[in-house]
Amino acid sequence: MMVNAYLAFAVAVAVLVVALLLNSRFARSAYIVTSPVTAVLLLVWYGYAGGDRAAAGLGRAGLDRGVRWGLVLVALVAAVDLAGALLPATRRLFVDRRALDTSAAQVAFQVLVRIPLATVLLEEVAFRGVLYGLLRGPAGTVWATAASSVLFGLWHVPGAATLSRVNPAVGRTFGAAAIVPATVVATAAAGVVLCELQRGSGSLLTPAALHWAVNALGLLTASVVTRRARG
Repeated sequence: MMVNAYLAFAVAVAVLVVALLLNSRFARSAYIVTSPVTAVLLLVWYGYAGGDRAAAGLGRAGLDRGVRWGLVLVALVAAVDLAGALLPATRRLFVDRRALDTSAAQVAFQVLVRIPLATVLLEEVAFRGVLYGLLRGPAGTVWATAASSVLFGLWHVPGAATLSRVNPAVGRTFGAAAIVPATVVATAAAGVVLCELQRGSGSLLTPAALHWAVNALGLLTASVVTRRARG
């Protein structure tokens, strides 16, 4: 069944708003279930609305290229994180108070379960898959990129509001009042890059790999740096 693309887009946004409220306020402890379930619901809705699988990076044609590009991007992020941790000028930006109360098992859970399933899966399916794919046909690539990226930036407002408390160095560097708008702008810009990676590779795996690498390897690096800084 074909559904008007703009109506389908609005419904998808509404589903994401509900998920965001659940994850950030009403059912925080259930995020590991809420996020994958939301991703599945969005994919079902996309198929029901007649969305183009290729436009959402879900086609088989780009699978091999997505894997290759993804592996290269993961290696690049690992190299950047390593350099950042070794250089005194940037090492302090990795200091995160949350790491002090996080065991090795919890870090492994974050890197291998929470980040890929509760963060990357939902956000890539939602913003570089469903929302981007629904608008790309009727509105064009530029508008699809802009809309999905702006919404991706706004999606990070709840998390940005608490960042200065858990990472004081970031608050001192950028100013506590500027963290939320700076985060929205930065994540929206990242959204543009991720959309282009999806479009260029033809696969949602490419932005997903970069997204996982930035979050997971960044967390792993922060854990090591923070523990060493504590002595």
